[in-house]
Amino acid sequence: MFSVIGKLTWFFKEHWKRYTLAIVLLIIVSFLEVLPPRLLGMVIDEIHQGMLTRERLQLFILFFLCLMVVVYFITYVWMRQLFGGAFIIERTLRSKYMSHLMKMTPTFYEKNKTGDLMAKATNDLKAISLTTGFGVLTLVDSTIFLIVILFMMSLTVSLKLTIAAFLPLPIMAWLIKRYGKIIHERFMKAQTAFGDMNDQVLESIAGVRVIRAFTKEKDDQNRFGRLTDDVLKKNIAVAKIDALFEPTIKILVGISYMIGLGYGTYLVFRNEITLGMLVSFNIYLGMLIWPMFAFGELMNVMQRGSASLDRLNKTFSYNPDVVNEDRAKWINRPGTIEYRNLSFQYPSSSGLVLKNISVSIPTGATIGVVGKTGSGKTTFFKQLIREYPIEENKVFISGEPIEEIDLSCIKSWIGYVPQDQFLFSKTIRENILFGRPGASDYDFYRVMDLASITADMETFAHGTETLVGEKGVSLSGGQKQRISIARALIKKPEILLLDDALSAVDAKTEATIVKNIRNERVGKTTFITAHRMSAVRHADMIIVLENGELIERGTHEELMASKGWYSEQYTKQQMEEKLPATKAGV
Repeated sequence: MFSVIGKLTWFFKEHWKRYTLAIVLLIIVSFLEVLPPRLLGMVIDEIHQGMLTRERLQLFILFFLCLMVVVYFITYVWMRQLFGGAFIIERTLRSKYMSHLMKMTPTFYEKNKTGDLMAKATNDLKAISLTTGFGVLTLVDSTIFLIVILFMMSLTVSLKLTIAAFLPLPIMAWLIKRYGKIIHERFMKAQTAFGDMNDQVLESIAGVRVIRAFTKEKDDQNRFGRLTDDVLKKNIAVAKIDALFEPTIKILVGISYMIGLGYGTYLVFRNEITLGMLVSFNIYLGMLIWPMFAFGELMNVMQRGSASLDRLNKTFSYNPDVVNEDRAKWINRPGTIEYRNLSFQYPSSSGLVLKNISVSIPTGATIGVVGKTGSGKTTFFKQLIREYPIEENKVFISGEPIEEIDLSCIKSWIGYVPQDQFLFSKTIRENILFGRPGASDYDFYRVMDLASITADMETFAHGTETLVGEKGVSLSGGQKQRISIARALIKKPEILLLDDALSAVDAKTEATIVKNIRNERVGKTTFITAHRMSAVRHADMIIVLENGELIERGTHEELMASKGWYSEQYTKQQMEEKLPATKAGV
């Protein structure tokens, strides 16, 4: 149960002053809170014996009032320190968690569902926070406060009566331990189910237009209903055990009450204790309800915290597939890029995606990469951005193996426009400036011209300050692509990767953008993958991939002369473009 405390030792060491102060003050309050029952017993005894005077009664009342004020202020301080620490660990772990997610490679996200990752960032972190706040409170109250009450009962009333009243406690300890083990198992299952439900919600929201287009709303609602029923079922299973804690404690404390009252009355009749002492003893028994309840809550909170921390640590224990070498090098500017007999296989695939690729790309060249769908074009790019681990000494930049170059250095060179463009739910300006937040207005409007997006701003009521909506939902596919291109260009990257980034624009706009990029990026390396051959016809080198193999390479003219796949596709596409124009003329 207390393993969660051991796992969080690093946090308690870091904030030891805060927790030491909170626990010391909590212990002081525990001692102060057990004084009133004994004083009340003394007052009753003095009344019973006819010894209570006005002055002595005023003294008792004044003492009670002062004690109340002192306990109030001390309680305020310890609560502020203790529960403040709970908020700190939640913030600390959330920042650490987010930082860890940012370091993860695609392999990690293939193995972990988004909904489950979100559940860890919300429910699990909240459970851990509860452990370091309410959990520490219940730990102190169920131990120190309990011991203090027992001490007062034994020392100031009767040891025999205390032992008799506590006979039911071993049964309670056994039952609570049993409950705690079951709660741990069921809470783990409930959190997993919650993650699955989260994932379904994200998927439904992201694909709501497809769902509605296929009139599958009812099916999606039914599927969501089944998931919520599963979450409800698993949480009810947790609640059933959770609900046993309080009645179990109350029943056993009630038995202690009966023993205390019955045996205590017997001791009063035998003059072994006074009436006031019996009243004090019964008040102490009433005060024991919270420590006993705190013991049950302690088991509950610790088990939930332990389960959540185990889930979170499982994520933290996942090491990124791609990391910097111990002596990673920093190169100011990339030179020649060379693939030497590179083969590559995705961790989740069963076959090679790239096979024995060998090609040398000089600095400043524009490279076109074409081929059938699934031929390996995107994978060819991904070797440069190092999303996946690769064999050593297969890809070189400036003569250095890419795995020996600092990851930050590589990423600082590259501007990347992926196939599935992602825009943040901010303004168009903010999305473009994401590539270089400190860019000037001149650079901002220049890249918009280069990406041929300037004219589109006139169609928006707020121009560049227009909110694009989640994932750019308010924009067309072509507008999203051009904004993504502008975002990459504003970075002024040494290596620009355009992964089928012109598929949603018309041929005329495509030609303009390609021309602008060629003029703007003289002396810098540019890669363009496309299905339309017109997007790469002016490239310095065109690479043709098929089933992961490099089957053709050369300039447009050389490939047309070779009468291979490229020549066939280019001719076919040119004929398709001319056919509509011929029909329009007829």
